[in-house]
Amino acid sequence: MNYQFAGDFWWGSATSAPQSEGAAARDGKSRNIFDYWYEIAPERFHNRVGPAEASTFYDRFGDDIRLLKTLGHNSFRTSISWSRLIPDGDGEVNPQAVAFYNQLIDGLLAEGIIPFINLYHFDMPLCMQQRGGWESREVVAAYGRYAKTCFSLFGDRVQHWFTFNEPIVPVEAGYLNDLHYPCVVDFRRAVTVAYHSVLAHATAVGHYRALGQTGTIGIILNLSPTYPRSGSEEDLLAAHHADLLLNKSFLDPVTKGRYPAALLALLERHGLLPHCEPQDAQLIAAGTVDLLGVNYYQPRRVMAKEGYRPGEAIALPEDLFSYYAMPGRKINPHRGWEIYEQGLYDILMDLKENYGNLPCYISENGMGVEGEEAFIGADGRVEDDYRIDFIREHLQWLHRALEEGSNCKGYHLWTFIDCWSWLNAYKNRYGLVRLELASQRRTIKKSGYWFAETARKNGFD
Repeated sequence: MNYQFAGDFWWGSATSAPQSEGAAARDGKSRNIFDYWYEIAPERFHNRVGPAEASTFYDRFGDDIRLLKTLGHNSFRTSISWSRLIPDGDGEVNPQAVAFYNQLIDGLLAEGIIPFINLYHFDMPLCMQQRGGWESREVVAAYGRYAKTCFSLFGDRVQHWFTFNEPIVPVEAGYLNDLHYPCVVDFRRAVTVAYHSVLAHATAVGHYRALGQTGTIGIILNLSPTYPRSGSEEDLLAAHHADLLLNKSFLDPVTKGRYPAALLALLERHGLLPHCEPQDAQLIAAGTVDLLGVNYYQPRRVMAKEGYRPGEAIALPEDLFSYYAMPGRKINPHRGWEIYEQGLYDILMDLKENYGNLPCYISENGMGVEGEEAFIGADGRVEDDYRIDFIREHLQWLHRALEEGSNCKGYHLWTFIDCWSWLNAYKNRYGLVRLELASQRRTIKKSGYWFAETARKNGFD
């Protein structure tokens, strides 16, 4: 069967400033929370590899843009580093950062690659975290001014903006699960962080629209479809709770301009509602997106929590449900994650049927592999047929969704080159291009050639 996509379909990949730029303490950039955390707890990072050892995109972006062109990209997402552009978080703009981002944007456009620019990818400036981070409304306001600065500086050329990437990750990892700095475990504070992230998003949207710029503004959410173990009342309720807390808590306010009544009732029942100001509801209602980015890696399978009794006090979301490993599931043996390609289709159909079929695109999808050097062939190329199969099979389900009316505009892979990834550093490789960390040598993998050919043909057999 031939899988053909529209002539203006977005083919590309995604990365972020903290995971690719390097130059973590150069040219006026201040520390973000990962720079600081690595300083005080390097043992938390795989092989003690920190954010300064990213793929040197800050110095090599010209060569890497040409590499993107070789990979068939007509679009590319990265982020602006708040701590590089405004080192004190809420003051003077760093002219060296402005020069860098101008050159980056102009370089992409010169190669016919559309820049998709995200404003926040887990990398809170340390000085802003010291003022409370997303628990502080002062930081929300400062983020709004940072966003406005970005729009004013670069909005004449950037037509696709995103306020956040996966805003639920700092909530879960930083305030519930002790996985990211500031390593807090407090459900009430986590709810505040989530709520203020939505307010920050809406504030940025308001600034963008007030400037009257002609592009689109959106957000990028990781939407793992939630499947119950069975059709029992208990399993269905567990899945409902997981979906409310982990999907709809961001999806509904940014697309519908309001929170689901069931989520508000759940939080109120457990004494977890955040503090709200009278103007918040109007701000959120006006902050709906033009374009939604969808990150999808694996499904979420849940079952009833053993011993759960409705109304009991809860300390974590997982007090309301348990995760479930479905027998016979397909697994990425190198990463341990389930591979369920149909989940991509299910997300797109949910957006079509329940969210007005708003314009969207797949902003991340990819396969991480530990020990990928085992697949290097005699010619030095990674023979990653497993990644080709992964991409192809997800694209087949995406194509089916398009045939059934989905308003999906493109597909971006995570990522174009093996990149630094938070606590995992380079443990799992996701790139179409292999990075040799010591030499910074770049070598296109077999999947990179396949992706380039697919993008140029707008499809595959």
